[in-house]
Amino acid sequence: HRSSATRTQKRLLFDSSHFAMSRPVLAKIKLMISAGAAKPAPPVGPALGQHGLNIMEFCKAFNAKTADFNSDAPIPVVITAYKDKSFEWEMRTPPVTYFVRKAAGVAGGGQRPGHEVKGTISLKHVYEIAKIKKTRRRADAAERAVPERHSHGEIGGDQGRDVTG
Repeated sequence: HRSSATRTQKRLLFDSSHFAMSRPVLAKIKLMISAGAAKPAPPVGPALGQHGLNIMEFCKAFNAKTADFNSDAPIPVVITAYKDKSFEWEMRTPPVTYFVRKAAGVAGGGQRPGHEVKGTISLKHVYEIAKIKKTRRRADAAERAVPERHSHGEIGGDQGRDVTG
C-alpha cells in the first residue's frame, strides 16, 4: 500500500503548478535604453554578451516594440537571462525626471540642484505623471506612458507650462 501512496504523491508533485519545473535563472539585467535605439554597442551588447544571449534578437524586438515612441524617451528594461541562453524582457515606464522635464519644457536639470529654478510644472502635470507611474511595472504601461512621436499629449504639451528659467 505504501507504493500507491508514493505514486499519488509523485503525481500531485508533477501536476501541481506550484511545483512546476522552471528554467534556472542565470541573471537579471537592468538597462536604460532610448526608445528605438537598441544596438549591439554598449550598454546593450556587453550586458547581454557576457551571459551568452542573442544580442541582435533583443535589439530587433526592442526597436520594433518602441518604434512609435518619442526617440528621446529612456525606457528601463529588465532582462531575465536563463541558463539555457534564452531570455525574457520587460519594459517599464520612463523615470519621473523624463516626464518632469517634458512637462516643464526644459532640456536638462539645473547645475546647482536646490539653488536655482529651471522651470515649474502645474499640479495637473504632477497628477498625470503620478497616474502613469502608478502602473509602472506593466509592460503595456510603457506603451501608454510614452507619447508617440507626432502626438501632442498632456505631458510635454503647452497647456499649463510656466517655465521660469
